[in-house]
Amino acid sequence: MAEENKVVAKEAAPEAKPVRAPRGDRPFKGPRKDGKKPQRREGKDKPFEKQYEERVVSINRISKTVKGGKHMRFAALIVIGDGKGNYGFGTGKAAEVPDAIKKALEAAKKNMFHIAIVNGTIPHEVYGEFGASKVYLKPAPEGTGIIAGGPVRAILELAGIKNICSKVYGSRTPINCIRATSAGLSQIHTSAQIAALRK
Repeated sequence: MAEENKVVAKEAAPEAKPVRAPRGDRPFKGPRKDGKKPQRREGKDKPFEKQYEERVVSINRISKTVKGGKHMRFAALIVIGDGKGNYGFGTGKAAEVPDAIKKALEAAKKNMFHIAIVNGTIPHEVYGEFGASKVYLKPAPEGTGIIAGGPVRAILELAGIKNICSKVYGSRTPINCIRATSAGLSQIHTSAQIAALRK
């Protein structure tokens, strides 16, 4: 009688479904039946590390009057940098904002510069000029921070400078400010570089 009850209990219990392993942990079961090669997704699982930090400085809407009406486009200005003295900037134009940003990013990667940073600031005062924009850059002691505005701040932060004072004279057009800042930063020389030139 007890054995019959056990049999009835076994029949009444629902069958446990087999637990499937996650897709990535399943073993390889051999070639496919249709003869096609299985897809390998080795690179897709790895996290993508950005080489440069990017910042959109300005986006302008451009209007061109043509025979059929107004043709609208967008111009993007982007600054990139790795925080270790490398920085770049570029512009791009397209019918849509994302496409303009993408073009500007590609242009910025091709237009890279390097500056020498000493104790989180620049070694000496510099004066950059481009068009009607003039930018004055002065080294500052630790704890000062970046005293700059708009486009100049973007390029200094992404380059990796921590303490600096700056002043913009003349035109404050973003692209001209950035070019004037880049012209000033290109004049920076460390004491080691000057000593090497004197030999």
